[in-house]
Amino acid sequence: MAVSLKPLREQTVVITGASSGIGLATAWEAARRGARLVLASRSKRALDDIVRDIERKGGEAIAVQADVGRREDLQSVCHAAMDRFGGFDTWVNNAGVSIWGRLMEVTDEDNRRLFDTNFWGVVHGSTIAAAHLRRKGGAIINLGSVASDVALPIQGMYCASKHAVKGFTDALRLEMEEENAPISITLIKPTSIDTPFPQNARNYTGREPKLPPPAYAPE
Repeated sequence: MAVSLKPLREQTVVITGASSGIGLATAWEAARRGARLVLASRSKRALDDIVRDIERKGGEAIAVQADVGRREDLQSVCHAAMDRFGGFDTWVNNAGVSIWGRLMEVTDEDNRRLFDTNFWGVVHGSTIAAAHLRRKGGAIINLGSVASDVALPIQGMYCASKHAVKGFTDALRLEMEEENAPISITLIKPTSIDTPFPQNARNYTGREPKLPPPAYAPE
C-alpha cells in the first residue's frame, strides 16, 4: 500500500529522548515547521523548559515524563497525545544511552539497563505507535546508528542493541507491509553527532573517550 504523509504543519509528532541532542534538534525543527509536539524524556524539568521556549515562539507542545524502558510510560505518552491533540501522525523513537567499557568489564545490570532503553524502548514505542497508526496512517522513525551495521570496541553492548533495533525495525516494516498498513517505517543510522550523548554515557575506562569529529556541529 502506498503511504501518504501529511505536511509537518498538519502533524502531531511524538519524540522520545527530546530533552537533548538529536531529539531536541528534531523538536525545534518540527516546531519551526508548524508541527504540534508531544515531547517525552526522563527529565521533566528540562522538557518543561523546552515546551515554554517553543510556546514563547508560537509553537504548541506538551511534555510527558517517561522512561522508555517501561511500556506503561510510553502508553501514557500515547494517551497524552490522544487527550491533547486527538492522536498523533509521527512517532520518533530517539531515546538512547551508551556505555564505555569492555564486554568483560561491564555489569549485567548496566547492560540490561542499556537494552531497556535502546532496544525495548524502540519496541514499546513502535508497537504502541503501530497500533494507533495501522488504520489512519502515519510514520514511525527509529534511531539506530552506524553501529547497527558495524561493531565498535569499548561499545560492544551498545552495538548489539543497535543491531537489534535494525532487525526489529526491518521485521516490523515487513509485517506492516504484509498487512497493507499505511505506515512508513524508517531507520535512521547516524554516525558521530555533536551532542552530549558521549559525555552522558557510563564510563568504565577511567578516561575521557576519544571521539571522531562530529558529522554535524550546530551553529
